[in-house]
Amino acid sequence: MSNLTPVIKSIQDIMRQDSGVDGDAQRISQLTWLLFLKVFDALEEELELTRDHYESPIPQHIRWRAWAANPEGMTGEALLDFVDKQLFATLKNLNADPVRNPRGYVVRSVFEDAYNYMKSGHLLRQVVNKLNAIDFNRQAERHQFNDLYEKILRDLQSAGNAGEFYTPRAVTQFMVDMANPRLGESVLDPATGTGGFLVCAIEYLRQQVNNADDEAVLQNSIRGVEKKQLPHMLCVTNLLLHGIEVPSQIVHDNTLARPLRDYTAADRVNVILTNPPFGGIEEPGIEAGFPADVRTKETADLFLVLIQHLLKAGGRAAVVLPDGFLFGEGVKSRIKEQLLQTCNLHTIVRLPNGVFAPYTGIKTNLLFFTKGQPTQHIWYYEHPYPQGVKTYNKTKPIHIREFDAEKAWWGLEADGFAARVENEHAWKVGIEQIKAANYNLDQKNPHVGEQTSHDPEVLLADYARLQAEAQALRDELKEILAQSLASA
Repeated sequence: MSNLTPVIKSIQDIMRQDSGVDGDAQRISQLTWLLFLKVFDALEEELELTRDHYESPIPQHIRWRAWAANPEGMTGEALLDFVDKQLFATLKNLNADPVRNPRGYVVRSVFEDAYNYMKSGHLLRQVVNKLNAIDFNRQAERHQFNDLYEKILRDLQSAGNAGEFYTPRAVTQFMVDMANPRLGESVLDPATGTGGFLVCAIEYLRQQVNNADDEAVLQNSIRGVEKKQLPHMLCVTNLLLHGIEVPSQIVHDNTLARPLRDYTAADRVNVILTNPPFGGIEEPGIEAGFPADVRTKETADLFLVLIQHLLKAGGRAAVVLPDGFLFGEGVKSRIKEQLLQTCNLHTIVRLPNGVFAPYTGIKTNLLFFTKGQPTQHIWYYEHPYPQGVKTYNKTKPIHIREFDAEKAWWGLEADGFAARVENEHAWKVGIEQIKAANYNLDQKNPHVGEQTSHDPEVLLADYARLQAEAQALRDELKEILAQSLASA
């Protein structure tokens, strides 16, 4: 096959005929667990050839080859009955743990919140037969899975709230390149989504692999946590196809639900790469696991506190955050103060509008910091649109080559980025100026005069910023008043 996209489109067309599958999100979820089992079985075929006495963690009659591979196999009510009462019941209850049976543990964690939405066994058989046209043991088709995967992600975006799982490939690749993970270092994404950062890190680290021992080191370097079932399943499938044989360190959980004090030295890592969900609010009680002075229900703020805590001394982080964090006050100011005291926030790359379209029009920033030394100054780099481009969108996304200027300017952290120079896009702000601004990191480019924008997204973002500033002021006044009444 030269192109997998028509196969996936035909599968989705079949699913649209099924009365049990309601909308794109359920179609994608249905497709994903089927893809996972197909991919897992293909990788097991390889292991059976390369490993002596390999044993599958999945019972023989549940494996893809036993019930799905034969196009004339089970169909109709018999197939539905098998899937609902045997396959899912077995996979959700596999006797497995991450140490003694890590492959089984991966399978069980993938299926613990998965469901079969299809009500027609005949249509399900048609879908299975279409998937059997894909040979994931062929290197060419495994490579094409990247294109298929990107299509699934685009479909996720149009399915509504699932768009939060996606960070443009150019952004993830740039962040990984600048964080520069080295073989032997642990790499974590605490809000993994569908695994974009981890896949980029794997590809980056694999260039440093020269032998079987190096590969074994890489296999144990990748960690991730994802709260939601569908992106977790996509992430595990993605890592399997990128050579991580047992992605048991990709956990289906909410990283923030674990109290900060429960994380030990063994949990700390060398590199964190992430785009934590922003604009979200955590469920009541989550913030109680954090120190009182930085308690908040805002997801992105809690993640930044957690990231600082999880880095080893000398550990490096690259994090996507919205403008609202940069200028936010109250708890946000305290979080930023701690960040600048415990880490060297050496670079903020300011991205223009549209990078995350159509998910959000909010302007975003890439924060790069290293734990262990306080910040003395922050370099800013304002990423420009390429010539002739006024905004990014689905059909005109950002490309990795557009970061060539930042890469050429970057320099080495070991010498304090001494080679960096100011230009029309880059400028430096000292820590005293940041402190005087109450830790407002929204420092404007001094080389560009005030500009008036009539872009609705920009105007809405400015309105949201003013609303946030007003709310922060109201909160501070309430706190001052409460303190005055308490001392009266």
